[in-house]
Parts: sequence; structure tokens; C-alpha cells
Amino acid sequence: MPHSVCIVLAIWPPSDVLYAQMMHFVINNAILTRMDPFDRKIMRALQSSGAQTNQELADRVGLSPSQISRRRQQLEAEGLIEGYAARLSADKLGFGVRVFVHVTLAAHSPDNSRHFAELVRRTPEILEAHALTGEADYLLKVVVRSLKDLSDLINERLLPHASVDRVRSEIVLETLKESTALPL
Repeated sequence: MPHSVCIVLAIWPPSDVLYAQMMHFVINNAILTRMDPFDRKIMRALQSSGAQTNQELADRVGLSPSQISRRRQQLEAEGLIEGYAARLSADKLGFGVRVFVHVTLAAHSPDNSRHFAELVRRTPEILEAHALTGEADYLLKVVVRSLKDLSDLINERLLPHASVDRVRSEIVLETLKESTALPL
């Protein structure tokens, strides 16, 4: 049974920002309510292996290959499926050191944030970068081959950068879970 959502606004007419947020919510809610159990099965199957053919997906999901193809294209067009990628073994490729790096910026300005974002984009060892609330401004997920490479990254690229004030790193001893699969 579909759920109804009622939004009560105390301010009318809404500002441009509020209107954009409302439309974003309405559009995303419409996409989510349009999805049926078959769409969720398709996405779950693709999360486990994005290289499956339409025939393989059809066998797993219980639809015809042409229905799978149409639904897959629609999920891609709506942006629910953003792309396909191979998962590589960091350890077997020699990237055995995983690190979480907390970064505090020297100043909180749009220019400083933009300069830091540029540094992040051009540093391939940084796999993920997240803006945070709390003590640090950013959390970086980093992978390097050795502690020497980590030292070079921190001391020769991060700390000397004008946008960075402080860096604190935490080396991963063991990974208990690592997944990109969403809980559909």
C-alpha cells in the first residue's frame, strides 16, 4: 500500500531555494514510488555483478530479457543506476595500506574549499572525500602502497597545500566490511 506524504508550509509562496528542494523531493519520491519489486530485484542483482547479461538478469528476476532491457534502460535514464565498474583487489595490486585522513582547513571560505576540492580531485590515492560536521572539515579515504607513500602524501602534498591547516590520519588494521551495495 503506497504511503501518502503531506507537506505543510508555513511560508507561502516558497522561496526559490525552498521551491527547488520541494520539487527535488517530489521528483525523487515519484521515482521511488514508481519502482516495483522487479526494479528492486534488478538493482540488487546488478549490485552483486554489473556484468550480467539481460538473459542472466531475466533468469534471476523472473522477467523476459526484453522487459529487463527496457527496465534497465529506464533505471539508467532516471539516474538510479549511475554506471558500471569492475571491483579491483587493492591488496593484489599492491595497495595494502588503507587510511582515513581527517583534514581541517586553514580558513572557511568558498575559495579555500574550492582549492581543497581541486587538490582532492587531482590526487588519485584519495578514493573518497566527504565534508563533515564536527572537529574535522573533511574525511578522506586513502589507499597507498606503503607507509612511506602515506608519509609523502601527507607531508609533501596535503600539509603544504595552502588550504590545509591540520591533518590527522588513522591506518586501517582490518576491514570488517566493505561494500558499495545499497540496502534495497
